[in-house]
Amino acid sequence: MATPKSSFVCSECGWSTVKWVGRCAECQQWDTMQEASASRGLGSTKQVAPVRLISSAAAKPITDVSTKPIQVWPTKVGEFDRVLGGGLVPGAVILLSGEPGVGKSTLLLEVAANAARSGSKVLYVSGEESVGQVRMRAERTGALVDSLYLAAETDLATVLGQIDAVEPDLLVLDSVQTVASAEIDGAAGMPSQVREVAANVIRVAKDRAMPVILVGHVTKDGSIAGPRALEHLVDVVCHFEGDRQTSLRFVRSLKNRFGPTDEVGCFEMTGDGIREVPDPSGLFLSRGESPVSGTCVTVTVEGKRALIAEVQALVVKSSSPQPRRVTNGVDSSRVAMLLAVLERRAGLRVSELDVYVSTVGGVRLSEPAADLAIAVAIASAVADKPVAHNLAAFGEISLAGEIRKVSNDKARANEASRLGFVRTVDSNVGDLRAALALALNW
Repeated sequence: MATPKSSFVCSECGWSTVKWVGRCAECQQWDTMQEASASRGLGSTKQVAPVRLISSAAAKPITDVSTKPIQVWPTKVGEFDRVLGGGLVPGAVILLSGEPGVGKSTLLLEVAANAARSGSKVLYVSGEESVGQVRMRAERTGALVDSLYLAAETDLATVLGQIDAVEPDLLVLDSVQTVASAEIDGAAGMPSQVREVAANVIRVAKDRAMPVILVGHVTKDGSIAGPRALEHLVDVVCHFEGDRQTSLRFVRSLKNRFGPTDEVGCFEMTGDGIREVPDPSGLFLSRGESPVSGTCVTVTVEGKRALIAEVQALVVKSSSPQPRRVTNGVDSSRVAMLLAVLERRAGLRVSELDVYVSTVGGVRLSEPAADLAIAVAIASAVADKPVAHNLAAFGEISLAGEIRKVSNDKARANEASRLGFVRTVDSNVGDLRAALALALNW
């Protein structure tokens, strides 16, 4: 019998080849090919017996399928429940991704403690920390509950054995890249190992109707757990993000089979753990008593929530042939387009100026509704004229200088009015020149 041949698998996307190459042909990443021996039994000619379907697994008409409503189990963490669509669903598998050190373990330990306090049995499996380290964090955050069980395991068979022994109502696995199966060749974290671990945990979750939360770290390009196959296997994908220099954290829903997507939850990291921020609009403002040029307030919509955010701009005369364009919290290509529209349609000379645009509080503005606030902030900095404290601007700017209507404009106006912004500049103004004249009293 011939010995199994070796293959090389990309640690980023899972693409395989029979010989080593320096660059993956699928994801174009360098130095990601790792050797892995071929699976045993590959190429076997053994006949597989046909599978006989039992009555419970047989196909049935769609009209005969039960329509029981899904029972949602709240986690008692309001912002996390908002992102999940109300809470945990029995048998659902949730993938929480994020950069190392952003606060994923702290949040999930809080969720596990709340579930244990409500009378449920919770198993928290850590592959990165010892049980002593997890207990120290639990003492600091007040998460010591008798029905919260801890285990530090990196072997898949042992993890499944812990599930059989404890029989938990909720499982938290931190993280999926640290657990490996002895039946699969390769180190923990490789695409084959991650898929095998996830497939077994998902199978147990469905069989026991047990919700499972998987933690997945992101790579340098932002993909979850190396291979993106995990996103298709699980029911819910959430991303935990935030700047380490600030205490503000966001949980965004990227995929949800049981609730809305693009929802966001706001948290604040403190010395005692993580704290919910139900009304985060005030965190994104930096308002002094007197107006300052180069600032403008906008209203952004995250899921169903309208949030107030402040855009700041600074312009200085450039000392180099190529003026600098520095952005933080906004898309740099979008700012470059707005600068071109301001110069061509509004007559502002910005081609010889260094332009710096940033948001307050670490919030990221990705929707086109922030175009008008960015343009107003830049124009205010160029003219050195402050914008009124009670004015908010939102609207998409076209290349022709027109202000287009954006979605949820009534919700944006109501949120601005609730926080004292009685004047709004939006698509009703018409074009960019008129909007700048109204905002800056030109």
